[in-house]
Amino acid sequence: MSEASSTVAVIRAEPDGYDMAKVQLMGRQAAGHGFLRAAVRARGENPVHAFTGAKRAAEGFKAIVRKIDPAATVDWIHTEHLSRVGDVGVLFLADSTVATHAKMRQRVGLTAFSFCGVTHTTASHGAMDEIAGLLREPVAPWDALICTSTSVVETVRRIHEAEADYLRWRLGPEVRIQGPQLPLIPLGVHCDDFVFTEATRAAARAALALDADEVACLFTGRLVFHAKAHPHAMFRGLQLAAQRSGKRLALILSGWFPNPNIEAAFRDGARDFAPDVRLIVIDGRQPVGREHSWAAADLFVSLSDSIQETFGLTPIEAMAAALPVVVTDWDGYKDTVRDGVDGFRVRTWAPDAGAGAALARAHENQTLNYDAYCWAATAATAVDMAQVAEAVAALAAEPDLRRRMGEAGRARARADYDWAVVFRQHQELWADLNARRRAAAADPALQDHLQRMPRASSARLDPFHAFGHYPTELLMPQTRLALAPGVTRADLAVVLSHALFSGLAFPASKAEDVFGALEAAGPATLTQTATHLNANLALTTRAAALLLKAGVVEVV
Repeated sequence: MSEASSTVAVIRAEPDGYDMAKVQLMGRQAAGHGFLRAAVRARGENPVHAFTGAKRAAEGFKAIVRKIDPAATVDWIHTEHLSRVGDVGVLFLADSTVATHAKMRQRVGLTAFSFCGVTHTTASHGAMDEIAGLLREPVAPWDALICTSTSVVETVRRIHEAEADYLRWRLGPEVRIQGPQLPLIPLGVHCDDFVFTEATRAAARAALALDADEVACLFTGRLVFHAKAHPHAMFRGLQLAAQRSGKRLALILSGWFPNPNIEAAFRDGARDFAPDVRLIVIDGRQPVGREHSWAAADLFVSLSDSIQETFGLTPIEAMAAALPVVVTDWDGYKDTVRDGVDGFRVRTWAPDAGAGAALARAHENQTLNYDAYCWAATAATAVDMAQVAEAVAALAAEPDLRRRMGEAGRARARADYDWAVVFRQHQELWADLNARRRAAAADPALQDHLQRMPRASSARLDPFHAFGHYPTELLMPQTRLALAPGVTRADLAVVLSHALFSGLAFPASKAEDVFGALEAAGPATLTQTATHLNANLALTTRAAALLLKAGVVEVV
């Protein structure tokens, strides 16, 4: 691996993680697409390296890359060629599944390459299992799970503390516990996407029928009350702000509702709890509507109160758009929004530890699904509505304050959160992981230890080993096979083209090759047949077994 490639990564090519055209658009797709745009832009003369075992996924990923830059090329690394990832050095996963994928790497060796994951939600069973698994699976110090906020770092620390206690109890106090690097790197935004001219702003306000004296407050994101931001505090806070300031307020909800019932709850809530605030609902999945909402707004409000949240990308987008922000003192907002500088952070309350043990049990035994679990926690989290009202009223009444805070936020977004800045932090991390891995590979004592590592996870064994006690007899390298009497290539073609033999895990041509070898040379052992074909013995054995299954060859 060259030094030039040490700041490059192979990207796991699952289009779902980067697709902004999805009907049910999530924050992780917006973040993933932003990352991919940065990677494509930073590639120089190199291709974008993509890793997947599915042709459909590879083609979908290529289409997204080409839409970002038609001149970009994609180097597809198939999962069967896992060792090729080592030619680049790092496999970027775009999610938190480092522990799951680490088991796959056992087959090529722990120092073959590094993994780099990134957190999104940390509240789901899957995410928590992945975080805990970092201490149980073959994860190394030259791997990393990027934590997007200090809140994520603390959640991971608490999960690892509990997991380490369990491992010491289960395996003894001297058990070797080793995890990955946990760097703090935020998500990013492409700041230039949020620069609007006065003409664009005027056109957007006209499109939304906003009067000159209306102060437009924007919330953008998935419109759900159980897993994003419960809207009651926003509705009541804006109503109180309108009464306090005497200003006409409009609330723009830019996003999408997952179902009609939730949409009705939002609309009814706005009517009942903010009767003096005009409601404007925009489908935020549509580019035109999304641009109108950002360009028309005077300030941004996001009162997140869900444990599903970890970073919160939309306040950074608002700062890039030079909008002052009113957010909760919650999760990643604690890192990104400077209270009194870029906007205001308002107080939140939640129960102390111990109050949620029943919720954890109910989620564990599936009495509560994930949405209900998140909602149960959100329902016990309160936002200081008086502070919301005070902050919004001040911003509504003072255009100079909006302008001053908006400009401070824009400068901060460009300095700290533009993808050009954030992506360099990814590259620096990848270079560090590669350096750690190279040092480990050069350490004889460590290599001696690593060479003794099993080459497959105990839960991912060769099925012909794990279930090798099932058959009467085993097909061994010395097993001798011959064509069945009277069988012709026409008989073989009938079998291989039949629907009953579709969906093979290897090309049908491999079976044809084995048939041809036996046809040409007569009876032969599996080893002799593989040698004759200059082919892999394992694949030759599986192809021969299929022919035996189909009755076109026999054991002699």
